[in-house]
Amino acid sequence: MNNADSPNEPRPARKVTAAMVATHAGVSTATVSLVANGKSAGRVSKRNEERVREAIRELGYYVDSIGSSLARGVSSLVILVAPDISNPFFAKLIAGVRGVLGEDYQLLLSVTDAGLSPSATEIRRLLGLRPAGLLVHAPTPLFLSELSSPLPLIALDAPDAPENIPSVNFDVLQGAHDVAAHLAAQGHRKVGYLDATTGTATLRMRREAFLSAAAQLGMQVPAVAVSSSTIEMGDAAATFATHWDVWKESGITALACATDTHAYGVLQAASTTGVRVPQDLAVTGFDDLPFSTASHPSLTSVRLDAHSVGVQAAQALRQLIDGTPLKESKLQLSSQLMVRASSGGTQ
Repeated sequence: MNNADSPNEPRPARKVTAAMVATHAGVSTATVSLVANGKSAGRVSKRNEERVREAIRELGYYVDSIGSSLARGVSSLVILVAPDISNPFFAKLIAGVRGVLGEDYQLLLSVTDAGLSPSATEIRRLLGLRPAGLLVHAPTPLFLSELSSPLPLIALDAPDAPENIPSVNFDVLQGAHDVAAHLAAQGHRKVGYLDATTGTATLRMRREAFLSAAAQLGMQVPAVAVSSSTIEMGDAAATFATHWDVWKESGITALACATDTHAYGVLQAASTTGVRVPQDLAVTGFDDLPFSTASHPSLTSVRLDAHSVGVQAAQALRQLIDGTPLKESKLQLSSQLMVRASSGGTQ
């Protein structure tokens, strides 16, 4: 007996078609299509709908939405390129995107390593799926030029995106200025800044805006008091522990952090090294993640509405996919300073 006829050889799974489901349920293929695609309300009797659903379960049928859409030249996929999605910021952003896409599109996440910018080479491999559009968080101009794709694309939190690339951004300049003004009002005269090693425009702008505002408000930021770490609590904690003695000798009484994740690491390290927050050191963050109200002490932070940016970006992308020109290609959402206990606030 040759191998092809061997009963022990695994056989490829048989593809179940809508016609097979229709025959099994005793209905038309059009009825199967309506039920399988969630469009049966008011168009298919309850009895027939139940028969079709039972046949689908028994036969293991599923709608090959990607295959059918590829036959038309484009899929129903929308690709969201983002860094580490364990960050609650991106959970909210994704929820905003999904709410707009609804059942019309499937959201595919392409996740980069935490703190790293996306690679155009990696994303270009996904273009073989012929997505309907792309949403990219904090892409660099180099990424956008190397990607060179005609697909509808919206950049998120990318204030340096070229004019021809629509983007949805936060007013991080105002947020950074508000942090500096708050610390100055609290009486701080020498402050530090813990930056992220990620070279994105939004993080660069946060740092530059804070340093500029601090100088204008009469605060000093010694060169030794500006450091950086990856956007990871453990790394931020280690960086703080390494630099604190020098910062303390320099007279630093407040530390502004590029992200809440950095600030959480600082609070953790301060607790283990006996540094009292805010008595010895005021600490602020940026993003206002959900944990910021529950940290000890609660964290003063700049609130950025991740859900709204997801909604706005997805709405803009849907317009481009539908061929509708955008009234505004550059949207900017406001920020808000949330004052809490870590900087001497009331909470």
